[in-house]
Amino acid sequence: MTTSVTDRVSGETPKGGSGFSLTNRRLESYPEFGPRMVQLAIVVLVTIALYYELYVGGSVTTILLPKLGMSFTFYVTALAFGNLIGAFGSLAAGLSDRLGRANIVVAGLLITGLATAFVIPSMTSKWSFVIATYLVGIVEGIALVATPALIRDFSPQTGRATAMGLWTTGPVLGSLVVSVVGSTTITATTQWPYEYRICGIVGLVIFVIALFGLRELSPNLRDQLMVSVKDRVLIEARAKGIDIEASLKNPWRQMLKADIIISAVAVSILLLIYYTAVAFGTVLLTTVFGFSLKNANGIANWQWAANAIALILVGIISDKVRVRKPFMIVGGIGAIILTIVFIFKLGHTNSYYEIAFLLAGISIFLAFAYAPWMASFTETVEARNPALTATGLAVWGWILRVIVFVAFLVVPAVVNSATPLVEYGAQVQAYATQDQSQLAFAASHGPLLAFVQSHGSLIAFAQSHPTIIQTATTYSAQLADAQKFAPELAVIEAHPAIFTQLAGYSNPATIPPALLSQALTAAGGGAKGGAILASISANKAAIEGVIAVASQLQSLAPYATQLKAIAANATQFQALSANASELGALQKASSQLNFLKLHAPAVQSAAKQSPKQWQTWYWICAAACVLFLASVPLMRGRWSPKKAKEDEDAHEAMVAKEMENLHLV
Repeated sequence: MTTSVTDRVSGETPKGGSGFSLTNRRLESYPEFGPRMVQLAIVVLVTIALYYELYVGGSVTTILLPKLGMSFTFYVTALAFGNLIGAFGSLAAGLSDRLGRANIVVAGLLITGLATAFVIPSMTSKWSFVIATYLVGIVEGIALVATPALIRDFSPQTGRATAMGLWTTGPVLGSLVVSVVGSTTITATTQWPYEYRICGIVGLVIFVIALFGLRELSPNLRDQLMVSVKDRVLIEARAKGIDIEASLKNPWRQMLKADIIISAVAVSILLLIYYTAVAFGTVLLTTVFGFSLKNANGIANWQWAANAIALILVGIISDKVRVRKPFMIVGGIGAIILTIVFIFKLGHTNSYYEIAFLLAGISIFLAFAYAPWMASFTETVEARNPALTATGLAVWGWILRVIVFVAFLVVPAVVNSATPLVEYGAQVQAYATQDQSQLAFAASHGPLLAFVQSHGSLIAFAQSHPTIIQTATTYSAQLADAQKFAPELAVIEAHPAIFTQLAGYSNPATIPPALLSQALTAAGGGAKGGAILASISANKAAIEGVIAVASQLQSLAPYATQLKAIAANATQFQALSANASELGALQKASSQLNFLKLHAPAVQSAAKQSPKQWQTWYWICAAACVLFLASVPLMRGRWSPKKAKEDEDAHEAMVAKEMENLHLV
C-alpha cells in the first residue's frame, strides 16, 4: 500500500496505466510543486489568449463600426447576443466533469485561433462578422468554466485565492494585451483586420503550447476536496475507492442552490463595471473625454496592469491570512467610492493621468473583491460536492453571461447618445478641423451663400458663357441704352432710309418739311411721333453708339432674360467675383460640408447628452456593487483569520489521523 502510494506521489505512471497522448491527458497522481506550477501557468496563458481573442474588437471599435456599416446599437446588441450564446457554451462546459477539461480547452484554442487569424478578418459585412465572432464567444463561454475548473483541480484550498488570482489575471491580461498591442500598432492608417490577425497568430502559438503541455487530474483525484497540499497522499489513497458515477448523479439538482445562485448573480452584477470597460471603454474615453483612440488604449494599459497586479497580490494575502470575505467587502466599498468619483468626472475636462489613475484605482478594488470571491465560490461549490466543480462553475458562467446579455441590451437605451458619436463623431470632428476656414467663411457670408443656392442656374449660366458675359460687360453702356431707347431704335431700324437722310442734317432747322413729315409719320405720327423724334435728336450720340455695335449686341439677344437678371443682381455677382477663391474651396469641400450639415447637429446634441447618460449607467454599476456586498455572508469561509487558522489545524489533525488509520504513515 505504502509503496503504491509513494509511486503515485512521485508522478510516475502506475503499471497498467496509460501514458500521455494528444487525447489522453490524465494524471493518475497529484503532481509535485514544479509540474503543478507549469500546469497552472499553461492554464493562465490559455485564458489570456482566449480573452485576448474575445476582446480584441474593443481596440478598433471606432474603426470597425463605420467600415462594416454597424450602428452602435447594432454592435451592442450583437455583443449582447454573443454573451447569451456564450452562456450556453458555459452550460455545455459543465460536461467537463464527465468528459474532462483539457481536451475541451485545447480544441477550443485551435478553433478560436483559426477563426481570429483568418476567418474574422476576411469578413466584409456586419452580419458575417457577427456570426464569426459568435464562434469565439461560444468557446470563451466553455473556457470560462473549464479553465477555472483546471485551476481548482491543481490548487488546494490553502492556496486557492492565489491560484484564482492568477486565473482572473487571464481576462484582465487579455484586456491589457489588447490595449498594449492597440496603443503600439494602431495608427491613422491602421485597418481593423490587422489587429485580429496579430491576435489570431498569438492564439495559435498558445494552442501549440497547450497541445503538448496541458494535463488534467483523473476524475478519482479531482473529485475530492483538497484543503492543503499535505492531503496529497490521502486523496490518492482515497481515489481507489471513489464511485465516480455516484458522485456525478443529478449534477444540476446538487448545484442549483441558493448560496451558489445568489453569489453568482452578485459577482456578475459587480463585474458590470469591468464588462463596460472592456466593451465600451474606448468609446467612452474617445467620445466623452475626447482622447484619441491610441490614448484611450493607453489608459486601458494602466487600468488592466493595475488590475492584474492587484489580483495576484490580493490572492497571496488572502491565502496568507486564510480569509476571503473581508477582502470582498473592502473591494466592493472601494469600487463604489471610486466609481462615484468617476461619475462626477464625466462631462468635465480631465487630464490623461487623472483618468488613468482613477480607472486603475477602480480596477484594483475590483481585484480585491473578485479574486477572493473566486476562491470562496469554488470552496462553496466544493462544500456541496467537489466532484461537480465544473457544474457549479457552469452555473456561474451561465448566470454571468445572461446578466451581461441583459446589461448590453440596456446600455444603448441608457446611453443612446453613443450611436451618433460613434458613427459620425470622429468624421464630424475631422471635417470640422480640416475645413475650418471654409466653415468660417460660410458662417460670415450667409446672404451670399443663400444667393448661390437660390440662383444656381443663373450662376451656372454666367460660368458657362464667359464670352457672352464679357461682351455684355464691355458694351454694358450700349446695352443699357439699347434697352432705354428701344422704341427709338425700333423706328430707326424699320425706316433706315429716312433716318439716314435725317442724319445728314446737323441743323434741324434745315431739314426739308417733307422729310420731316415722313419721319414724323414713321415714328407714329402726332404727339407720339414728335416725342420719339425729339428723343432721337436729343440722344443722338447714345443711339448712334448702340447702332455702331449692333452686331455685338445682336449676339446677346438670345440671352436677354439671363443678362437682365444678372444686371439686377450686379452687387451679388460682384461679391461672387471678389470671393471666387473662397467659393471654389467651398465647392471642393461640398461633400464634407453637406456631411457636417446632415450629421453635425446630432453629434453636437449627443455630445451634450452623453456625459449625463454615462453617469446614469455608472450609478447603476455602483448600485450593483452594493448588492454584491449584501451577498458576501452567504458564501463559505471565515471572517476571522484566527478562526480560519483553527479550522486548518483541525483539518490537518483529521488528515493525520485518517492517514494513520490507513497505515499511510
